[in-house]
Amino acid sequence: MDAIHINWTKPYTDKSSSEYNIEDFEIFSTVLSALKWREHNGKISMITDTTGYNFYKKNNLLSLWDNVETTLDEMPPINTEMFWAAGKLFALKNQSAPIAVLDTDFIVWAPLAFDNLSDVTVIHFEDLYPDVYPEKEHFKLNKNYIWDKDFDWNLKACNTAFSVIKNTDFLNYYTKTALEFMENSLDCNDNLTYMVFAEQRLIHMCAKKLGLEVKAISDLDKLFSDGERYFTHIWGMKQQMRDNPALRYDFSKRCATRIKKDFPDAYDILEQIESLSEYF
Repeated sequence: MDAIHINWTKPYTDKSSSEYNIEDFEIFSTVLSALKWREHNGKISMITDTTGYNFYKKNNLLSLWDNVETTLDEMPPINTEMFWAAGKLFALKNQSAPIAVLDTDFIVWAPLAFDNLSDVTVIHFEDLYPDVYPEKEHFKLNKNYIWDKDFDWNLKACNTAFSVIKNTDFLNYYTKTALEFMENSLDCNDNLTYMVFAEQRLIHMCAKKLGLEVKAISDLDKLFSDGERYFTHIWGMKQQMRDNPALRYDFSKRCATRIKKDFPDAYDILEQIESLSEYF
């Protein structure tokens, strides 16, 4: 199945005056995510913008993907602090189903049985903790915005670090609804609840609205146990690696060793990247 990675750099460049950069552990996870997908499951494209493209080109990384596009240059004006992952939904809007979506920090280690997946499949569900997923009264929106009365606010949220969408009508409806919510949200300093609602809660609401069932591939207990060998998601470990140089080095070194074993051509490319020199 075709898949996409997304890298919208504007949230980074809006906050930093320094040259755009990707952290070492994120480069390693991106390499393994892209190449393991191509090894086991199909083609994968990178949807990014000119800044992202130039970073990958400068570091000789374009060959990781079957295709690299800069369509995120066409993103509409949006608050990048509130909606730091809006590029993901904009990129998905321009895809055709069936499509798999992987975060660059998510690795699928083995072939997947796509025929067994539902029209909408996510990696796992998330409980509605109120500090992350509040009720609709929490959101401040333009006065002309009208909530869909058919949305079920009791549905669990969906972790979309990895998802598969097979239904074209759903893909179009979900992305349209999410983008409309973001465009109608009033600016505020909330950099959590608005984004995760648009990305991870609306997906379940929109599916039920269209009469589709969302299924989860795994659950948190399996993903955190030693028995889960199909997936790696480093999201929860990133800040720990920033705070702990030894952990950061250990993770990155292990990735380098795995890449050398499985993808020696990519290892040779990474070996030339100055910011990664300590791992080679």
